[in-house]
Amino acid sequence: MSATLKEKPVVDVQILEATDGCLLATDTPFANYTTVDQTNADDVRLAELGYRGEFRRGFSLLDTVAFAFSIMSVIGGVSSTLSFGLASGGHLGMVWGWFIPYLFVICIAASMAEMASSVPTSAGLYYFSAKLAPERYSALASWVTGWANVTGQVTLVCSIDYTVAQMITTAIAVNTDNAVVLGAGPTYGILLAILFVHGVVCSADSMRTDWWSPFASLTAGATVAAVIALLVCAGDRKVPTQTAFFSFENHTGWRNDGWAFLLSFAAPMWSLTGYDSAAHIAEETAGAARAAPIAILVSVAAVGGMGWILLIAASFATASVPALLDTELSLPMGQLLLDVLGKRGMLAIWSFTIIAQVRPPRLARPNRADSQRAIGLQFLCGAAQAVDASRVVFAFARDGALPWSTWWERLDARTQTPVNAVWLVVALSALCGLLGFSATAFSSLAGASVIGLYTSYATPIFLRITSGRRKLVRGPFSLGEWYMPIGAISVLWVTFIVVLLSFPPSQTTTAVQMDYASVIVFAVFVFAGCSWLLSARKWFVGPLPNVDRAYRGSKAF
Repeated sequence: MSATLKEKPVVDVQILEATDGCLLATDTPFANYTTVDQTNADDVRLAELGYRGEFRRGFSLLDTVAFAFSIMSVIGGVSSTLSFGLASGGHLGMVWGWFIPYLFVICIAASMAEMASSVPTSAGLYYFSAKLAPERYSALASWVTGWANVTGQVTLVCSIDYTVAQMITTAIAVNTDNAVVLGAGPTYGILLAILFVHGVVCSADSMRTDWWSPFASLTAGATVAAVIALLVCAGDRKVPTQTAFFSFENHTGWRNDGWAFLLSFAAPMWSLTGYDSAAHIAEETAGAARAAPIAILVSVAAVGGMGWILLIAASFATASVPALLDTELSLPMGQLLLDVLGKRGMLAIWSFTIIAQVRPPRLARPNRADSQRAIGLQFLCGAAQAVDASRVVFAFARDGALPWSTWWERLDARTQTPVNAVWLVVALSALCGLLGFSATAFSSLAGASVIGLYTSYATPIFLRITSGRRKLVRGPFSLGEWYMPIGAISVLWVTFIVVLLSFPPSQTTTAVQMDYASVIVFAVFVFAGCSWLLSARKWFVGPLPNVDRAYRGSKAF
C-alpha cells in the first residue's frame, strides 16, 4: 500500500463476485462497464485503499443520514445534558452555551466530511492520519488517533446507555410520586441490562437498515412535540425574553463567572459527537464517497439546530434554575417537564423520549415473521453508537492494533457483522459504567468521550492542513481552498475544549465528586504510549492492506 493518498493502482480493475464467494479482479475497464452496480464500484474504491469488501452494503444515503442523526438523538442529548447549562450560566448557559460550540462543530464536521468523501473506509480517522502524516510518523499518527477514537467510542456507548438508565429511573420516580427512587446500584443494573440487549441487537444482520429512518423521524417528532408543549403549556409561567436569553447564574463552584460559563460548552460537545459514524459504516454504505459526507453535514446541522430551538423553549419555561438543579429526579429535564406539563403530560413526552414503536431488524431468518417492539429513542441512540463503536474496534483490529486482534476482527459467517467486537464494546462499557457509583458519573463519561473522540477528529485535520496539504485526493465533496482556514479553526477549537474538559467541575473537590474524564483518557494513553514504546513501534505500520489475501490474481497492486 502506498504511503500517500495520491498514489493509486495503475490498472483499472472491476471487482466481481466469483462463484466460490471470493472477489476477483477482471481486466474490464470500470469506465466502460455500464452494467456495474454501485456496490461493485464501492468495492473497487475500497480495493484501491487496500481493503477487501467484507460487509454487505445495506445502508442507503437516507439510512446513513438517519444513522448519524440517531446517534446524536436531539431530545435525548438535550435531556441528558440540561444540567450542564443550568449550572454553568443558567438561562445564558442553556442557550448560548449550546449555540457557540455548535458553530465550531460545523467546521470540524466539514473537514471530516471532506476526508470521508476521499477515503470511504471503516478505518476512518486513523486511516486518514496514517496517510496524511509524514511517512516517518505515519504509524505513530495512526496509533494515537486509533486509540483516542476507541476510547471515545466506548465511553460514548456507556454514557448514552447510562442516560437511558437515568431516564428510566426518572420515569419510575415520577410515576410513583417519588415513592420509588432508585439509587446507584439499581441504575447500574439497568445499565447492564441495556448493554446486553444492545449487544444482541448489534450482532444482528446489518442488511436490515430500514429501522433507522423511522427512528430518526420519531426523534425529530419528539423534539418538535417537546418544543411546542413547553412553549404552549408554560403559559404565564414563561420568563421574559431578556431573562430567557441573557440571565446568568453560576452554580458550578467556580468563583470566576467567565470560566463557569465556558463549562456549559460540555453539553453540545457531548451531544454533537458520533457523526463520524457515517465514515465508520462506509464499507456498509452504497455510494459511500457521496453518502458519508452528506450524512455528516446534514446530521450535525439538523441536531445542532433542533437542539438549540429545544433549549430556547426550555429556557422560556424555566421559572427557577436552582429548583431544577435541586430536583430529586435523576435528570432536571424530567423535573422541568413535570413542572410545566404535570405528571401525565411529563410522562407522555418522556415516553416519546424513551419509547417508540419501530420495526426491529430481522436476525438473518428470512422466514421469520416481523414483530413490533417498543424500543426507546435514546435506547436506539445507544444501539446506533454501539454499532459505530464495534466497527471502529473491528477496523483497528483488522490492522493488528489491538491485543488479540485476530479474535476481534472476525465476522460472523451468517450475519456478516463483527460480533466479537460488539461484545468487547459491551464489556468495556460495563466496566466504565462502574463510575455510576460516583457523584459525577455522567460528566466523567461525557468528558472522556468528548476528549477521546475530538482528539481523534482533530489529529487528521491537523495533518491535513500541515504535512498532508498535497496528499488528499478530493472526492465528490471538497472544501476547495477553504480547507485551510476551516481546518485551522477546528484544531484550535478542539485544543481549547480538551483543556477545558480536563478541569474538575468545582475548584474544590473530593474523590466522590471528582470528574474522572481526564483520569480515564490519561490511563488509556499511558497504556497506548507504553505499548508503543515497548513493542508496537517495532511492528505496527498503520493500516494494513488485506486485498492481496482476498483478491487472487489481481493486478491492482
